[in-house]
Amino acid sequence: MVTNAGTRSAFAPGRTLRQGAKVLPEHARGHNRSLLLQTLFHQGAMSRADLSRETGLTRVTISDLIAELIADGFVAEMGVREASGPGKPAILVDLDRAGHRIVGLDLSGSDTFIGAVLTLDGDIVARREVPVPAASDLVATVVELARELVADSHAPVLGIGVGTPGVVDDHGVIVTAPNFGWAGFDLEGALRQALGLPVLVANDANAAVLAEYTFGGSAEDVLLVKVGRGVGSGLLAAGQPMRGSRFAAGEIGHVTVGTDGGPQCACGKVGCLEAWLSVPSLSKRLAAASDDDAREGVLRDAGERLGIALAPVVGALDVSEIVLSGPPELLGGSLADQTVETLRARTLAPSADDAVRVRMTEQGQDIVLRGAAVMVLSGQLGVS
Repeated sequence: MVTNAGTRSAFAPGRTLRQGAKVLPEHARGHNRSLLLQTLFHQGAMSRADLSRETGLTRVTISDLIAELIADGFVAEMGVREASGPGKPAILVDLDRAGHRIVGLDLSGSDTFIGAVLTLDGDIVARREVPVPAASDLVATVVELARELVADSHAPVLGIGVGTPGVVDDHGVIVTAPNFGWAGFDLEGALRQALGLPVLVANDANAAVLAEYTFGGSAEDVLLVKVGRGVGSGLLAAGQPMRGSRFAAGEIGHVTVGTDGGPQCACGKVGCLEAWLSVPSLSKRLAAASDDDAREGVLRDAGERLGIALAPVVGALDVSEIVLSGPPELLGGSLADQTVETLRARTLAPSADDAVRVRMTEQGQDIVLRGAAVMVLSGQLGVS
């Protein structure tokens, strides 16, 4: 899939844009524009001739696109390359990485909403937090947080990306978010109307996996498990998001793990993964443990439950990497080790070297904010 610049895409296109794909003439310019921006985004400053060779586009097309993108403020000339031989030195062009900012919002916290102003490279330059309000004040609080961040941007805002709990369709409508009392609520439309800027809304775990793919160097077949107040996951296959027919792919938190009962879940069932693994549940069980051995047992038990939930996904989809996002003091170490052991026992790998890899993300608490930035880059520029 190739996303034309300026169209909505809740998720990013693949990192490598296929030059051999057929593109309808009316879409060709948008395709070429996205291809050029994608190349600069990942490879940095290049000459027009370099871009022509890298993208397969003609030099005339490249020159026309560069002129258009300079006029739009997305590309800038960066000076001349140091001469290495006879002839006129080449002028380098690159994304104008300081020319625009992105506002990202993370609504997945149990106590606070976090917002940030980010560069096009995903670096955070300003940050604000507000307490999670009462249900009646949710939208007003989110709008005010976004307005404050736009005022902090000190550059044109390319768009606003939002990662939120709940099932979110491909138009930014919250199908269901029980913690917020939202069902069929057009959050994206409400924010766009209030703020007058492009807005993109997605599930927080789906946003997080985009950040891991674009900024974290993950594989193209990856499942990211996000553990916080709840448990969810985002999944990419061949660099493309898997959404599901009802937009609920990755909702693993309410899968029952084991046949031995377990703790009561907020959804009303017994033994859901979320009831074993969410930060509040896991922290409570650790606090009740009598000694270090008991705490080790709690962590290994949670890791086993996670492995049980993930094994069918790994077996069915052949993902090569699982990334854990959440408190490292809980998810790293014993819990992750036991998850690997359980996956190896419950799935078939061609060899030991081909076993699925399980690791912690290195992006910390900013992963949803950075994923929100990728959503905007994809939707507005066709870049991921």
